[in-house]
Amino acid sequence: MSAKDIVKGFYDSDLANDPDVISKFFHKECQLHWTSSQGFQILNYNDLFVFFEQTRKAYDNLRFEFTHFIAAGTTIITRHTLYGSIIEDASNESALGHFSTIWEVKDGKLYRGYEISQQADESNAQSMASYS
Repeated sequence: MSAKDIVKGFYDSDLANDPDVISKFFHKECQLHWTSSQGFQILNYNDLFVFFEQTRKAYDNLRFEFTHFIAAGTTIITRHTLYGSIIEDASNESALGHFSTIWEVKDGKLYRGYEISQQADESNAQSMASYS
């Protein structure tokens, strides 16, 4: 399986409901270097496990729409918007955030991620159109 297939498989998985998503897609020595509106943090395998465990408690569905999905060997670059619906209102999906991520794949798993995200602002049509 190519690095692009692995990254695509991660984004196509059922992140909101699959308790095995971390073991399926992340290397045991992984790190996600994430800069968000909350600041910078480095998440390791266990941190990601807890993060997605909390995500599954809050969201009924998550899905990604990509504007860019670029492969260069074992490095994959994505630019995308994350959409989700919370458990309390599963029929109402909204844009949650915009992301740009560089993934490095090792041993068939996500090994290093370098991600920048910002909250989506659906009231700003020009910003949302940039991610269409």
